[in-house]
Amino acid sequence: MKLSMSNAVAALPRALSNLEHVLRKGEADATARGIDPQIFMDTRLTPDMWPLKKQAQTVCELAKNGPYRIAGQTPPDYQTVVESFEDAYALIARAKTDIAAVTSDQLDGQEGREFSLKMGPREMEFTGISYLSGFTLPNIYFHMATAYNILRQNGTALSKPDFFGAK
Repeated sequence: MKLSMSNAVAALPRALSNLEHVLRKGEADATARGIDPQIFMDTRLTPDMWPLKKQAQTVCELAKNGPYRIAGQTPPDYQTVVESFEDAYALIARAKTDIAAVTSDQLDGQEGREFSLKMGPREMEFTGISYLSGFTLPNIYFHMATAYNILRQNGTALSKPDFFGAK
């Protein structure tokens, strides 16, 4: 079986489900220990890193943008700013819906499609596969791992299987 772009993009909703699993465990932990869950959402690993709420929002944005950009379409523009766990869950659900709107016919065969994106002050060149494998997925997993680590730092009992969405 040959790996197709649509098969590879299928990793994105799964990553969002895994993020939701970790966030729900964090929220439940805060509540069970009598801690305002907003404290967890505002926590950073270090002063120069984004807080949990921005990590979650970034995972959603990256996952949502991936299939649209690979297919040569403009991604939906989210004006949402995640402030709470509920905001994060709603954005995860919206991103999953938007990802599902890009069909396999629109993705498959786009591995070599060339495009560029302005990222900060520079223009970056991609192909469909380099964007997914060299930019989107590594960034998603970086921000997911950071979210996981913020919750661990706050004392939430998480394990490696939780990162992968274990129930």
